[in-house]
Amino acid sequence: MPQVQSTLENFLADDQLTKAQITDLINLAINIKNHPADYSQALAGKSVVMIFEKPSLRTHVSFDMGINKLGGHALYLGQQNGKLGERERVSDYAKNLSCYADAIVARVFDNSSIEGLAEHASIPVINALCDIYHPCQALADFVTLQEHFTDLSNVKLAYVGDGNNVSNSLMFMAAILGVDFTLVCPEGHGPDDALFNKAKAFANKSGSKLVLTSEVGSIGQQDVIYTDTWVSMGDEDPSKKAALLEKFAPYQVNHKMMENSGASIVMHCQPAHLEEEITTALFDSEMSVVFQAAENRMWAQNAVLVTLLAN
Repeated sequence: MPQVQSTLENFLADDQLTKAQITDLINLAINIKNHPADYSQALAGKSVVMIFEKPSLRTHVSFDMGINKLGGHALYLGQQNGKLGERERVSDYAKNLSCYADAIVARVFDNSSIEGLAEHASIPVINALCDIYHPCQALADFVTLQEHFTDLSNVKLAYVGDGNNVSNSLMFMAAILGVDFTLVCPEGHGPDDALFNKAKAFANKSGSKLVLTSEVGSIGQQDVIYTDTWVSMGDEDPSKKAALLEKFAPYQVNHKMMENSGASIVMHCQPAHLEEEITTALFDSEMSVVFQAAENRMWAQNAVLVTLLAN
């Protein structure tokens, strides 16, 4: 197996990563994807426990199958165990799992749970989604972009829609890598000020351009447009949905927006609410790389696992 360059203790949040670490993970993910046999025993004898407080398709399957492809063993702990910290303390959960497993993957409601696991576990912790970050998704997205563009620093990426954990991670990773990033959100639905200011500092250091606007017409020239659901998982209140859909309607990503911006690629982390944040025609078009990015979730996560556990 090729030698892994980067070193990581955990994979918790994009804003804790360096440009070199992200670049190494992207390159490693592509190498594992192209040469899976070279890594088929990378996690031989290793076990990874996967905590899922929230339902999942891509995250669950991509981690489970990916760990298997690396020669490791995955154990799924689903919603039947309840929310972290309720049945027993997060610290006790982390210490117990550290007795048996070699790493923890956690898809949780609150970032505080991720931080608690990392603080008290003696094994690496991977954030598979929380309320603030989705670093595995962002890494897979940039792996996908690397497969389409020779030089990521020349890419112009726009996220259109509801500011959430996905847009936060994309924003941070773009700012660190030096990718121009435009965030187009309705008033009151943008990123937290502290997070945006932190990303702005990263962008100033890398030389990338970071723009936040509520004006769809100000999206400018772009190479890639990204969107996500307007109604987050667990927030599907029927009494509020109609007003929210009306407010977000101008932010729908469609062929017209692609044409006006000059973008050639559209991305979505899925699941998609078709005819809401994105049209069916665009989602199913040749411009869409949603399933390529979904596959790359596995390869990106495998790169994280190999970096954390293979050395």
